[in-house]
Amino acid sequence: METKTMRRDVYIVDGARTPFLKARGKPGPFSASDLAVSAGRELLARQPFSPTDIDEVVLGCMMPSPDEANIGRLVGLRLGCSKSMPAWTVQRNCASGMEAIDNAVKDIAIGRHNLVLAGGTESMSRAPLLFNNGMVNWLAGMWGSKNIPAKLKQLIKFRPQFLAPVISLMKGLTDPTINLNMGQTAEIIAHQFNISREQMDAFALESHQRAANAISNKQLPEVAASYATTGQFFIEDDGVRHDTTMEKLGTLKPFFDKKFGNVTAGNSSQVTDGAALLLLASKEAVQKYKLPVLARIVDVEWAGLDPSVMGLGPAYASTALLKRYNLHLNDIDFWEINEAFAAQVLGCVEALADDQFCRDNLGMDKAFGKMDMSRLNVDGGGVALGHPVGASGARIVLRLAHILKRNNAQRGVASICIGGGQGGAMLIENVSSVGV
Repeated sequence: METKTMRRDVYIVDGARTPFLKARGKPGPFSASDLAVSAGRELLARQPFSPTDIDEVVLGCMMPSPDEANIGRLVGLRLGCSKSMPAWTVQRNCASGMEAIDNAVKDIAIGRHNLVLAGGTESMSRAPLLFNNGMVNWLAGMWGSKNIPAKLKQLIKFRPQFLAPVISLMKGLTDPTINLNMGQTAEIIAHQFNISREQMDAFALESHQRAANAISNKQLPEVAASYATTGQFFIEDDGVRHDTTMEKLGTLKPFFDKKFGNVTAGNSSQVTDGAALLLLASKEAVQKYKLPVLARIVDVEWAGLDPSVMGLGPAYASTALLKRYNLHLNDIDFWEINEAFAAQVLGCVEALADDQFCRDNLGMDKAFGKMDMSRLNVDGGGVALGHPVGASGARIVLRLAHILKRNNAQRGVASICIGGGQGGAMLIENVSSVGV
């Protein structure tokens, strides 16, 4: 029997995010669900429909708190969505927020839903400290002791080293298949493409300058104030260093390869808390509720690659996506490549301009082309803003939609590298002036 696939257009109607807040060595004021609710509350308050009209919530998150299982459902309920509405959580490491959008797109495209809230959230400052195996085994022995003599026998087995915590954040940022953390993979890319410390620091400086300019000129309309139960409030990203210089960046020592490396805390993304949510809609929902639209999501591509150079994921995913539509680099008006590390973004740019790399890895006869850096991350990126892993994929899509609208530009690609050796890319078109 012949089957037909239904493919409806999917539109970004609106979006909001919290200020991205730099982790400062202790748990921040917001849990991951607090952050998502803060962004979602602002977003839904300005819509002409009720939260109960939303068909689905899909949320990306890598490290929800222990009491936030299926955080997508928790956030949906806290935002006042219907109890009968399905909601779920996705994980694709650094691209979890983009993965959430992709899943929402598919549900709308096949006609399952018309109005979906999707995005990501992460409270990296609240990543837990864990007991090591010695402590776990010792506690198991204590709990298994049935009488006082047995407990005393187990008690004398305690050793001070049992108290050494396991830092779950560092575990999460280390690839167990190659035993390298993400910063070490950035060092490999820097070596592969001869990217110097000066180039990395210059890129980092420009990220801060562009982000500071966007904040000063009020070009981030999606950022909504967040209010904590402690009485604190936050109105803008607090990791942006408005006064940084090449001299200041140059004083920082390599962090991941202390003897030979060039990747520092200054040219890497910051450990950060934040959430970004987008409202996605079908043509039917746009017309029913008379919604404005920011952009149309054209397509999404996911790619796999060697985990040791995971930062090159955007080169793989973006190339495959553009080849599908017979598009070239100069057909894309603006790019957002998530800045996990300056070396990683610069590596992607160099890879696309390298004949040998493109032949060996991307199935091309020659280099794909040299990217115009004035059209890449024009409002700064993760080096300045931070990279809350569950949220960044959603943030760059939303930012790109606003950039296209602001510049009356047609096409944009948002792309992200993914720990474990993957890349994601999303192609969107500006329809803010023509609607649906």
